[in-house]
Amino acid sequence: MAFTAKDVQKLREITGVGMMDCKKALTANDGDMEKAVEWLREKGLAASQKKASRIAAEGMAYADVFGTVGVVVEVNAETDFVGKNEKFIDFVKGVAETIAKSDPKDIDALMEAKYLDTNNTVAQQQQEMVLVIGENIKVRRFERFADGISVPYVHAGGKIGVLVNLSVSEGLEDKVGELGKDIAMQVAALNPTFLDKSDVDQETLDKEREVLMAQAKNDPKNANKPDNIIEKMVSGRIAKYYKENCLMQQSFVKDDSITVEQYIASVAKELGGTITLSSAVRFEKGEGIEKKEDNFAEEIANMVK
Repeated sequence: MAFTAKDVQKLREITGVGMMDCKKALTANDGDMEKAVEWLREKGLAASQKKASRIAAEGMAYADVFGTVGVVVEVNAETDFVGKNEKFIDFVKGVAETIAKSDPKDIDALMEAKYLDTNNTVAQQQQEMVLVIGENIKVRRFERFADGISVPYVHAGGKIGVLVNLSVSEGLEDKVGELGKDIAMQVAALNPTFLDKSDVDQETLDKEREVLMAQAKNDPKNANKPDNIIEKMVSGRIAKYYKENCLMQQSFVKDDSITVEQYIASVAKELGGTITLSSAVRFEKGEGIEKKEDNFAEEIANMVK
């Protein structure tokens, strides 16, 4: 499989590895991006296990609570300028409120739902926004929580929206706001892949163990070490994987001497009740969307023809 200079650049963005090593990885793996990432990791070169390149699209990620219903939603636009437009922001907030009131099961159902106090559906209101603003606008995804206590957090004016959902014992409903916000800010900053280590599926764990084993065996320092010692080393690195990728096992950002799990337990003890983290949803605007790369020189040339 052939690869291009853009593929080399993309692999560099994914792994943080130098261009020459990225080229070697793609050459060794016939241009297969995922295999190239694993190859670099096995050589101990790649800094991260994340494979997805996140090229930013514009728009807004937003989270809020309406009564007792929590909602997080992402709405995309073509430019950052529109993402800051008051009419666009009002539309996003209106979509969030519509989700809270209508309880749609998916995006298709949401688009058919009545948009607030208008005679329009969300799809019709979205089309009106396109006509008014002059850009393509699209409601991309949402999550809604009707049970428990939801705490929203919006970072950098809509770059990231986080919704944390807690299950608490009676009497604590109005006392967990700060806890929820702390967790939401942690999720926004560190973007954990899993809520808890128990959520890591066996396939992911086996793949991680395989890569770590290859890394350990390829390290010259381990050349004379027996397999049982290498196995122990890998087990230690799996524990580190949990700490880096699982929210409950991560070090709490405000006090890295404890984990998020321990922080929640300490707050519950202080308040004299029980608190369980049920869910944490993080939307980053444009996450995973390939944004069109404009050739401005070519565009100008076409305009003056």
